[in-house]
Amino acid sequence: MKFRFHLQPDSDVPASTQLLNQISFAIASRQFPPGYQLPSTRQLAMITGLHRNTINKVYSQLEELGLVEAQPGSGIYVRALSLKQRSRLAQIDQFPEANAVVQKSLDTLLEHGCTLEQARALFLAEIDWRLRCSAVVLVATPAHDLGLGELIGQQLQQALAIPVQVVAFEELERALERTQSATVITNRYHLARAETIAAPRQVRVLPVEITDFSEEIALVKALPRDSCLGLVSLSSDILNAVELFLHSLRGEEILVLTSQLEDTPRLRAIVRSAQLIIADQASRAPVEQIIQQLRADLIRPPQLFCSEQYIQPESIRTLKRELGLS
Repeated sequence: MKFRFHLQPDSDVPASTQLLNQISFAIASRQFPPGYQLPSTRQLAMITGLHRNTINKVYSQLEELGLVEAQPGSGIYVRALSLKQRSRLAQIDQFPEANAVVQKSLDTLLEHGCTLEQARALFLAEIDWRLRCSAVVLVATPAHDLGLGELIGQQLQQALAIPVQVVAFEELERALERTQSATVITNRYHLARAETIAAPRQVRVLPVEITDFSEEIALVKALPRDSCLGLVSLSSDILNAVELFLHSLRGEEILVLTSQLEDTPRLRAIVRSAQLIIADQASRAPVEQIIQQLRADLIRPPQLFCSEQYIQPESIRTLKRELGLS
């Protein structure tokens, strides 16, 4: 058998998934052409070191995908792929240009002297690396502003439905020593710092772009002169940056009061004074609770606007693709 299976025992990707992907690739690239008889479960167990039950499961998955067919008493054979099946295998239905992109990339590698086997190894190594990196997702922020990490982490967990760990930059190197590979996520302001720490390790760094806060800016522009605006957030850096921006936008026309969530006395002062309070998603419920507590003392309760998103939707879509979730 010319095709060589290569399972990485230290990979976070299950061995059964590695085997399934490699056989699927061999079929799609016609290294296993239509009519080709796959090794028996016993043979493949000896080749890969996997249990025969695991190989049976992989063969069943291949049969469900329509890539192979079992012939009783004879063995497992590669089915002739229709164009539709090839499209499904390469996910061309979702990305019509995928086949052309793959062919162009492969042609480029061959032009640079790669053999088909070497090109296959490069593709599989890159895919496996990205899958391994996706197994551990860390959000990195400065230690003085872990609230920013919590804000990013909460939105990512809601949007991606995966576990996310918040780590201070000061602890990031130590955290990476405990894992073979990971994906570090931070905002663009801290990208260089994250890349410096991640560079010596097999770790990738993905930046997220923040939202443009267009709705919030429109509300602030509409505030009458001499109004009081309250800003509440988990993140001290966000509060400082927004306060400076609003000063450039409105100058001394409005009074801006800021508070982090844990500063209850200052929060109560903001509720008593502000006509408008802008809070991040995590701060909404506590601010609403204080408004209810003080309602009897308020002539007019403040308007509360919740900034639902910190990360741009396009960044979320990019992360889904990079983490293999879409």
